Amino acid sequence: MHPMYHPLFVQFLTYFNGNQDYFECHEVLEEYWKEIAPKDKTHPLTGWIQLATGLYHWRRENFSGAKTILKKAYITLEQSVNSSFMEEVDGIAILHSMQQVQHAVEKKEPFQRFILPITSETLEKQVLTSIALLEETDAHYLQHKHMLRDRSDILLARDEKRRSRH
Repeated sequence: MHPMYHPLFVQFLTYFNGNQDYFECHEVLEEYWKEIAPKDKTHPLTGWIQLATGLYHWRRENFSGAKTILKKAYITLEQSVNSSFMEEVDGIAILHSMQQVQHAVEKKEPFQRFILPITSETLEKQVLTSIALLEETDAHYLQHKHMLRDRSDILLARDEKRRSRH
């Protein structure tokens, strides 16, 4: 299977181009990255994760955080432009758009939607089908998801890990 057709990458594209849930983009791609390239900070998936994280920071008006992580994302994705993790999208257009985003962040302009241009009809169809199934999400929730989501499972796992050490 082509790496961009992996269900987690399709989910990433769905959240990214669908409801712009960049927090969820980070979550699903981090899971994929841990499956195939754990700890490899130069892997193309880290660039995608960084892009989503940077856009999440920009949406939250954390311009400093957005600037830092978007710069890293640009470097990683530029170095990955010929990798299989960029084959089904217009990598050159994405890099150009990322430069525009970086300028907007530097000028502290308001957040603007960013769409990843998918060049494969098959992948585009899968993503559009998935987007149609997304539930409508409140803009406030998307902007502050890291604080508003249910974290009980994370806290429980953290507590269990602490107890197992003692």
